Amino acid sequence: MRKNLWSGIFFGIGLVAFIDETVFHQLLHWHHFYDKSTTAIGLVSDGFFHAFSWFFTVGGLFMVADVRRRRVWQPGKWVSGVLLGAGGFQLYDGIVQHKLMQLHQIRYHLNILPYDLVWFIISVLMLLIGVNLLILSAKKAKAG
Repeated sequence: MRKNLWSGIFFGIGLVAFIDETVFHQLLHWHHFYDKSTTAIGLVSDGFFHAFSWFFTVGGLFMVADVRRRRVWQPGKWVSGVLLGAGGFQLYDGIVQHKLMQLHQIRYHLNILPYDLVWFIISVLMLLIGVNLLILSAKKAKAG
């Protein structure tokens, strides 16, 4: 059932966005979602980003509740979806929001290359692991 995968993807997007916003925006104060204006505008943009992450997280969990209620829960497919959503969002954030749109960078006033490399490597690893789990889940479902 595709809803297992999509609920994982939505939850993964929401989870990684929530971690990004909590760690890099609130705790470390490295950047705001939108850094091309005043601090007040940056804080408002963080609020919208935080709401976005919760909509995806809660939406994904409602979908999980639905597949569990229907007794078609596939944990392997769901975990692969979480990794695909998290890795996909992080890759999108790093390429589109950081580099193309330049809404913000991971850090400022220092060499950001190591930060970018870690960001992209983690993104790609999550995507690769997610794809592998999805393939294994499909093989397991076919065999069982």
